[in-house]
Amino acid sequence: MPVLPGAQPYRHEGGEVGVLLCHGFTGSPQSLRPWARYLAGQGLTVSLPLLPGHGTRWEDMALTGWPDWYAEVDRELRALRDRCARVFVAGLSMGGALALRLAAKHGEGVEGAIVVNPANKVHGLSAYALPVARHLVRTTKGITSDIAKAGVLESGYDRVPLHSAHSLRTFLRLVDGELPQVTQPLLLLRSLQDHVVPSADPARILGRVSSTDVTEILLEQSYHVATLDHDADRIFEESYAFIARIAPSVGKEGTAVGG
Repeated sequence: MPVLPGAQPYRHEGGEVGVLLCHGFTGSPQSLRPWARYLAGQGLTVSLPLLPGHGTRWEDMALTGWPDWYAEVDRELRALRDRCARVFVAGLSMGGALALRLAAKHGEGVEGAIVVNPANKVHGLSAYALPVARHLVRTTKGITSDIAKAGVLESGYDRVPLHSAHSLRTFLRLVDGELPQVTQPLLLLRSLQDHVVPSADPARILGRVSSTDVTEILLEQSYHVATLDHDADRIFEESYAFIARIAPSVGKEGTAVGG
C-alpha cells in the first residue's frame, strides 16, 4: 500500500548524539519532518519512523494497536542507542506519550524527553463508550490538521478507527501510571489553543513525572500540530538548545535517508 505524501520515515546519520521523533495518532512523519530536518542540520543523528497502520489508509490502522506502535519506537530507540553515545526521545501528541513511556522504561538509556502538546487521556463521554461502540461503529471523524497557519495541512486520516481509539485509550492510561518513572530532564511545549489535547493533559504530565529538570514553554500562535504551525521554528530551536545543554557534544556530519 503506497504511503500518503510526505509520510515516509526519515533517518539521518549524524554525530554521537541521537534523537528519536514520534508522530501522533492517525498522523505520520510528515508532521515532524521539518523538525527532523532541522535537528539533522545541527549534526544530530535522527530517526523518525512511520508507526504501523499509519500513513496509508485508516483501514490499515484498524488492524493495529498500541503494542504495535510502541514496539516500533522501542526498536528504533534500541537501534539509535547502538549507534549513539547519548539519545533523546521526542514526540507530538500521542507521540509525546510514546516518548514518555520510552523514557520511563529505558531509564538511563534516555538522556532527556521533549514533548509537544502531549496526550494523556481520551476525553469526553464517548471515551467511556469505546469498549462497546467499537463493535457497532467502525470510525468517527478525523482529528488531523488542527493548525492555525493558513494553507498548511497535516498528512493523516480523515477517519479514526474506533478499535484504534480504544487501544489509544488503554495506552494512555498505562502511560499515566508510569509517569512517576520518568526522571530525565523534560522539555514540554504546549499550545495555548489546542482543539485536540486539552491543557489538563500536559498539566497532569508535569504533575506526575519525577523529573527535577523541567521546562515548560507556551506556544501562543499555534494549534495542536504546532510543529507545522507558526511556532515551529521556536520548537526546533528550543529543542536543540535543550539537547545541546544536556549533551553538548553534537556532531556536524551525516547523510539523510527519506528526504
